Formats: sequence, C-alpha cells, structure tokens
Amino acid sequence: MIFKNRQDAGIKLGHWLLEKALPPIDVVLGLPRGGVLVAVEVAKILRVSFDLVLVRKLGLAGHEELAMGAIGEDFKAVLNDDIISFYDVAQSQIDHEIRVQSQEIARRKKLYEAVRPGLHVTGKSVLLVDDGLATGASMRAAIATLRQKKVGWLGCAVPVGAADSCRLIEGIVDGFYCYQMAIFFSGVGQWYEDFRQTTDAEVTAIMKNILLAS
Repeated sequence: MIFKNRQDAGIKLGHWLLEKALPPIDVVLGLPRGGVLVAVEVAKILRVSFDLVLVRKLGLAGHEELAMGAIGEDFKAVLNDDIISFYDVAQSQIDHEIRVQSQEIARRKKLYEAVRPGLHVTGKSVLLVDDGLATGASMRAAIATLRQKKVGWLGCAVPVGAADSCRLIEGIVDGFYCYQMAIFFSGVGQWYEDFRQTTDAEVTAIMKNILLAS
C-alpha cells in the first residue's frame, strides 16, 4: 500500500492500532520532523496526549535515506556498525556528522521548547511513532533517550518498515506495531505519494494548536 501523505499514514495507522491489544497509553511521541505529522493523527484517534522527542539521523554522504546512525536529544549517538563497516566510513566523518547534528538538535530544542516545555515522561506509558522505519537508527536513538528518562511501558508504531529493522526494534521495546512490513525496502519515501520535507513551522504550529486545545 502506498500512502497519500503522512496524514493519511497516521490515520490508517491509528485506526489499525485501535484493533490491537494496546495497554493504556499516556502519550504518543512523534519523531520530528516527518514523524510528527503521523504521530499527531495517531494521538487524535487513540485520544491520548501528544508530544515529540528530538532525534537526528547521522547521514551518509551520497545516500540520502541511509543512516550510519542517529543522535537523540541527550546528544548520545547510536551507530549502525554494519553500514559504517560496509562503506568504510572514517571516524573523522562520523565525528563531524555527530557535531553537525548535535548543533541541529540544540537548535530545534531551543525552537520547540519556546512552544512547549521539556519532555516529561518518567513513569508514563509511551508510544513512539515515526513515518517509517528504514535502518532503525533514529528509533533506536529515541528509545535510548526515553529509557534514560525512565519511562514505564515503551512501544513503537510505524506505518511501514524494513523487515530486518522491524525485528531489531521489536526486540528492544515492550510493544511493536508495524502496519505494513516490507522485505524489499529502499527507503521510506517509496511508500508515500507525497513525501515532501516537513518544516519547523509545521511542527511548531502543531504544538501550538495542541497547547491551545489543552
């Protein structure tokens, strides 16, 4: 199935999750920026709170949708050792990308926290949502951040994911839900008609609307 856009993916994922034996969820967390558009629809359908957790992919030059790792808002990196080894990525390139993405995390943290205060999830049941799961690096970084924050139950839900990455993530969370799992997976964008980049303005507008409605 090809989704029209991230909103369509979130609506389909949300209604599908209603059929699952989910525990009581306190909050749905989206991964900015694209995952926020999916997650907010899931939160509406499940009728739970919505927030976001910052994470940035560590990009591999020349391979836009392939991540050699990711970094969370705690500035700790999660690396994809197999990809780093296969492409023979130099440590200097890894260090440079970590510095660049750490700066971007700091910028977004300042921007988003001007709209909403810091993330408070200790002891809560949390469902992480992204627009898709390719290498799984971003999701792993988000999971590591939330484990540090001592959440209660921690689940993950995505509209689409690569089979190998889905199995990896399934092994490190308390509940895993993938609407459609694919063996042949070249990138998340292939599963969307409209996969345009989500902007900071869209994310901050969503957060402002949620705060006004609360």
